[in-house]
Amino acid sequence: MSEEAIIGLEVHVQLNTLRTKLFCSCPSDYRGKPPNTNVCPVCLGLPGALPVVNKEAVIKAIKVALALNCKISNVLIFSRKHYFYPDMTKNYQISQYEGVGGIPIAYSGFLTMEVEGRQKRVRIRRINIEEDPGRIVYPTGSLLTSTYTLIDYNRAGIGLLEIVTEPDLRTPKEARLFIEKLKSILEHLDVCNCDLEGALRVDANVSIPGGSRVEIKNIGSPKEVERALAYEILRQKHALMRGEIVRRETRHWDSVRKVTVSMRVKEFEEDYRYFPDPDLPPIPIPKDLIEKVNAEMPELPDERIERFVSEYGLTRYEARVLVMNKKLADYFEDVVRLGANVKKTVSILINDFIRYVNELNLSLSDALRVIKPVYIKELVDLLNEGVISTKIMKKVLPEMFKSRKSPKDIVKELGLIKISDVGFIKRVVDEVFNEYPKAVQDALINRRAIEFLVGQVMKKTRGRADPLITRRLIEEKLSKLEGS
Repeated sequence: MSEEAIIGLEVHVQLNTLRTKLFCSCPSDYRGKPPNTNVCPVCLGLPGALPVVNKEAVIKAIKVALALNCKISNVLIFSRKHYFYPDMTKNYQISQYEGVGGIPIAYSGFLTMEVEGRQKRVRIRRINIEEDPGRIVYPTGSLLTSTYTLIDYNRAGIGLLEIVTEPDLRTPKEARLFIEKLKSILEHLDVCNCDLEGALRVDANVSIPGGSRVEIKNIGSPKEVERALAYEILRQKHALMRGEIVRRETRHWDSVRKVTVSMRVKEFEEDYRYFPDPDLPPIPIPKDLIEKVNAEMPELPDERIERFVSEYGLTRYEARVLVMNKKLADYFEDVVRLGANVKKTVSILINDFIRYVNELNLSLSDALRVIKPVYIKELVDLLNEGVISTKIMKKVLPEMFKSRKSPKDIVKELGLIKISDVGFIKRVVDEVFNEYPKAVQDALINRRAIEFLVGQVMKKTRGRADPLITRRLIEEKLSKLEGS
C-alpha cells in the first residue's frame, strides 16, 4: 500500500557530545536540571549579548558531512529564522539558509543502505548547523489535551545538525532503515548519544499521487518513524478514496494513540523571513581543517562490518546486527578480547541478549552496563566446557539481568549444572518410556515423535540432562524395541 509514497526526511541531531552549547558556555548536559537554570543572556537572546560559534560543533558537522559523502562549503554563514514560537525567547532561531544570501555547511551527499538484499542510495540535500529551541512541557496530558503549557529553556541553544534528504524514500520501512543506518554513523563519529531523550528527532514529509505533501513533526525513534509514515500513508489513501482533498499541512505524531493529528497549515519558506545574522559574520572554513578532520575520521559502520566479517568470520547479517548499535558492537569486541568463543558470543548477543532486553523492557545501553563483558565470557565458557547446556544458558541469562550476579554464581545457587551421568539419564529415560507408552509407539512409527520423549526427560531433570546423551539413549532404546 505504501509503494507509491514519496518520502523525504529532516533529521535533527543534537550535538550532545559537546561540552557546551552552540553559541555560549552553558553546559550541553541540560537533562535533569531544574527548569530554566541552564541558561545565560546569550542563549536567551537578551539585548547586548553576542553569540560566539563553538568550533568543536563545526568540526563535528564536518565529520558528518564527510561520512555522508557531502560537499563542504568554504564559508560558514548563519541566518536568522523568524517565527513566533514560545520555545525561543528571542523569536528567532539561529540556523543556516539554503538560498540567496545563505549556504548550508554541507550539501549534495548520499547515504547507501541495504534494503531487502539490494543497495539503495538516498541523496542528502543539505546539512545545517543550528540551535535547538527550548522544551515545551504539557503537564496535564498531551499537546492536544493538556490544560496548560510550561516551557523549559535549558535546552535552548544546544548545538543541532539538521540533515535533510531528497525525497528518495518510498516506504516506511526504508525510512526506518535510513534512520537506523544514520544513527549508527553518528554514534561511530561520537557526534551524538542517540539514546538520550530528544537527541534524535525526525520530521517526515510524505505524499502520495493525488495529494499534497504533509509534514509529520518530531518523531522520536526509527520504529516510530515507520509507524507514523505507515499510518499517514493509509490516512491519505482513505481520504482520497472518499473524495476528500489531502491538503498541505503540518501534523503531529501521537505516539500513544499511534495516529497523526493536524497542527497547522504548512508554512512556506518565505514565512520564516530568513536573513543573515548580523552578530555572526561569515567565517571561512579552511581546506586544511577539512583535510585534518578527514585524516582523523574513525572507523565507520560499513568498514566495521567488513572487518567483522574478515577478522571474526561473522556472516554479513551478524555483523550488521552488531554494528547497527555501536555500543553493542563495542561490547562484542570487549567480550571477544577476553578470550570468549566468537560464534557462541555472537549467537548469545544477537539471539538471546537482545530478546531479553526487549522482554524485560530495558534499554540496550542500561543492559550493557548491568551485565559486564566478563560475565558473557564466563557464560560462553560454561557452554564450551559442557558445564551447562544451551537450554540452561537460556535460563541463566535472564537471571543475570535480574540479579546482576555472575553466571557461575547463578548456576551454583540454582543447581543448574548439566547432568552428564549416563547411568542417571538412562534411569530417567526408562521412567519416561514407562509413563508414556503411546508416545513410545508414536516414536517407533515416526522418529520425529522422539522430540516429545526428549522433552519429558529434560522436564524431569529441569533442563539439566545433556541433550546429546539423552537423545542417544532414547534412540538406542527405541532400536532395541524395534529389534524385539
